Amino acid sequence: MNNKTTITIAFLAIMAFLPLLADSAWLSIGITFLVFAVVAFSQDIILGRAGVFNMGHAIFFGIGAYTTAILNVHFGLEIIYTIPFAIIFSAIIAVLLAGPIIHLKGDYFLVATIGFNIIFEQVLSNDIFGLTGGPNGIFGIDVIRIFGYELFSDTAIYYIAFGLLIITLFIIRNLDNSKYGRALYYINKDEIAAKSMGINVPYYKLFAFALGASIAGVAGSVFAIQYSAVSPESFNFMQSVMFFAIVLVGGSASLPGVIIGTFVMFVLPELFTEFKESRYLIFGAAMVLTMILRPNGVWPVTFGNIPKFLRPKKGAK
Repeated sequence: MNNKTTITIAFLAIMAFLPLLADSAWLSIGITFLVFAVVAFSQDIILGRAGVFNMGHAIFFGIGAYTTAILNVHFGLEIIYTIPFAIIFSAIIAVLLAGPIIHLKGDYFLVATIGFNIIFEQVLSNDIFGLTGGPNGIFGIDVIRIFGYELFSDTAIYYIAFGLLIITLFIIRNLDNSKYGRALYYINKDEIAAKSMGINVPYYKLFAFALGASIAGVAGSVFAIQYSAVSPESFNFMQSVMFFAIVLVGGSASLPGVIIGTFVMFVLPELFTEFKESRYLIFGAAMVLTMILRPNGVWPVTFGNIPKFLRPKKGAK
């Protein structure tokens, strides 16, 4: 058993038993951490694996949350039945947005996604078709029911989020060991070489976008369930910046790195709430220092994190 597997098992074991040890306040923080970790992993598929500079990932997080809210509050659909729609809508919007700009490189693509995120926030705030609730958002989201049982407690929602994290890790593990993972790795390392090998670069990038958006959409549904409400400020551009920073600060394509990045960005600030806004100055300086001292992230990817078929053979020059 390698170090990565040991750390993953230890982390999951700690998170599995957290509800038995934490009070309601920390349990709520734990749910938020799990949800944001899932979104960060979905961003890592796009940024860390495909190498696409996506600075609008909060869009898909928001689409999932608003899909659940709208279908439940306005159309009376049970929460559990809104989740497939959150997945599908997020994937479709991802392909529609990324398709026309997928040929753009680096910072050009990044700027385009920033524009999309700003537009998305404005659409929500202006209450398009009278469905989004405007700046105040949507309130009164129902509890989730499974086989007739209402799951409304923080503990129940925690384990829903925890289950989603496990499924996400399973998806990423299988992605890394598939031909899609191999193609994304080659595209990330050298796009020109990948094209010369016959890899359809736009197709695989759109695949990464759709997959990452789908996972973010499910996380958005759980987010809506947790707070029983959604509003535009939860999915603004700054949220996208945070998800982007998590991957870079933690380490691109590094599972432990993304977990550490999520903890630093979303959990540590809760420990310093007494310092109010000044705590962001501290974390901003810490991010700059981290990038100077650890330019590849706190826990950069190593050969131990890379599937066997992607590692250089012994003796190869």
